[in-house]
Amino acid sequence: MEKIDKLDRQILNIISKNARIPFKDVAEECGVSRAAIHQRVQRMIDMNVIVGSGYHINPKILGYNTCTYIGVKLERGSMYKDVVPEFEKIPEVVECHFTTGPYTMLIKLYAKDNEHLMELLNTKIQEIPGVTATETLISLRQSVKREIPICKEENK
Repeated sequence: MEKIDKLDRQILNIISKNARIPFKDVAEECGVSRAAIHQRVQRMIDMNVIVGSGYHINPKILGYNTCTYIGVKLERGSMYKDVVPEFEKIPEVVECHFTTGPYTMLIKLYAKDNEHLMELLNTKIQEIPGVTATETLISLRQSVKREIPICKEENK
């Protein structure tokens, strides 16, 4: 696997804060050509250092006022592979993790309000074959949201 060098890390720091920044501005800040930035970013995409791109949508503007984390217990952990496709059918589910600890899975979803959340729990999530219990945690406010820190390359 190719290494990520100091310039790559500098580029990642800049674009992780503003993915829409023009490459010419990144190049200027890094002191290299725009072509070099383009090549570096493309190489990091090819290496799966950079995965995905797009816009972050504010769920509240679309009427989804309740952010919820739900711990899900399954009859057997091996049922995970059968349950994931069922969660994929629920558009409000935005994340799904197979976990250690008291829950087999942890999902994150957005609901319009508590009534909508109750409907999702009672008529969709808890009706999935293999789901034996759920525990709901409502997020009152998101205080931190960021990408993983881009640390400086260690001296060798």
